[in-house]
Amino acid sequence: MGDSPFSKPAGSSFPGDALENLVKLFAERAPRYDRSGNISTENLHDLYDAGFLVLALPKSAGGQEISLRTVVQIISQVAQGDPSTALILAMQYLQSGSFAHSSLWSDAVKQEFFESVRQEGALINALRVEPELGTPSRGGLPATTVSRQGNAWRLNGRKIFSTGSTALQWGVVWARTDEADPRVGPVLVPLDLRGVRIEKSWHQLGMRATGSHTIIFEDVEIPERYLGLLATPAASENNPVAIASWHAIVVAALYDGIAQAARDWLVTFLHQRVPTNLGAPLATLPRFQILVGEIDALLFSNAALIEHAVRLSEQGAESDTEAGLAKQVVTENAIAAVGKAVAAIGNPGLSQDNPLERHYRNVLCGRVHTPQGDSAFLAAGQKTLRV
Repeated sequence: MGDSPFSKPAGSSFPGDALENLVKLFAERAPRYDRSGNISTENLHDLYDAGFLVLALPKSAGGQEISLRTVVQIISQVAQGDPSTALILAMQYLQSGSFAHSSLWSDAVKQEFFESVRQEGALINALRVEPELGTPSRGGLPATTVSRQGNAWRLNGRKIFSTGSTALQWGVVWARTDEADPRVGPVLVPLDLRGVRIEKSWHQLGMRATGSHTIIFEDVEIPERYLGLLATPAASENNPVAIASWHAIVVAALYDGIAQAARDWLVTFLHQRVPTNLGAPLATLPRFQILVGEIDALLFSNAALIEHAVRLSEQGAESDTEAGLAKQVVTENAIAAVGKAVAAIGNPGLSQDNPLERHYRNVLCGRVHTPQGDSAFLAAGQKTLRV
């Protein structure tokens, strides 16, 4: 699949300390990639070598079919090192797992995808958001079109906020036909096809190393085997496999991981900072002890919410509504926790010489992920009121 940055096949297992070691390494690299705004292909390469990119694939394809609990554990830990890498990995797990269980693709296409992940470390993500439409979770038809021209299908359009753009080998593109009565559905696109190009448009406050640029499709010829089920809007499945609950919970765990990293840095800072007029570490002052207690209370609540959401899923009782509320509360708690740390220590908290400033910018991005706050509360209110 094109020019992959990976050079050798990954195994399906990894040593128990592999993730901890990688997280430390990612944390060392994170400031450099935050400043450059580039995707850390070094991190992705390391994840591939350690066998992490294949984990959501079926066991028959060299994966481990990892559970939501395992996804949450991995993404939370990786986010403590580099949340941008964690988000790319989260989308790899969600989309590759969804693809493996979808009935929209033939076994031959699935095997082609599985092999590319196993042999090349190929990355995949859904490409859905558009400049005019915004997020499709709020309704509406995509402007991106797939049309039959003779014996070929052609794809035209653009997708913004495409996490992992320059590192992706596959995109699941939400598109519609150009028929009088349009049909909509997913199109699997190898992103090395002629007519696919990337416009570098990601210039955000935080999560800068996700490379969430715009991917443009100009008359891209798509083999028919890569077309998913194209159906009328009323009959189509906006998500081929229901992963909305998993998505919300995993995103919540990611941003909680950022807050955990901020809390750990703050604890170290309070022990090491010894003002001359005090003659003792800041950690000895009751006001900072109270501050850390407040932060721990927020993170304790997050842990309980995430665990509850995961257990619902394990019991087969997961609900998009409850998962959306968990994502909303967890991300707001994470933002509040990091904000408390910044406010308490003053200028050092906003210095680019310290990671707390980066953690604060990154954690703020939790608010923009689906489901956003108003959508989560609306769904919960309608469910309770039965309207």
